[in-house]
Amino acid sequence: MALFEPTEYFNVDIKDKPPKHIRGIVCDVKNCVYHDGDNFCTANRVSIGPSYATNSRDTLCATFRQRTL
Repeated sequence: MALFEPTEYFNVDIKDKPPKHIRGIVCDVKNCVYHDGDNFCTANRVSIGPSYATNSRDTLCATFRQRTL
C-alpha cells in the first residue's frame, strides 16, 4: 500500500450534494476534483504528508484527485 490512499478516505461523489468548502483551507489547484472554482477545497477532509517532511517543499496534498475533462 502506498503512503497515502486518498480514495479510501475521500470517496465523495460530488454529484450527490452541493459541495461545501473547508473553512481555512485555500487551494490553487484548479485541476483537482475538490477545487470549488473559488480556490477552496470541497473534500470531506484533507490529508497532507508525508510524515517525514521537514519543510513545505517536502509536503503534498494526498487528497488531490485529478479532474477528468
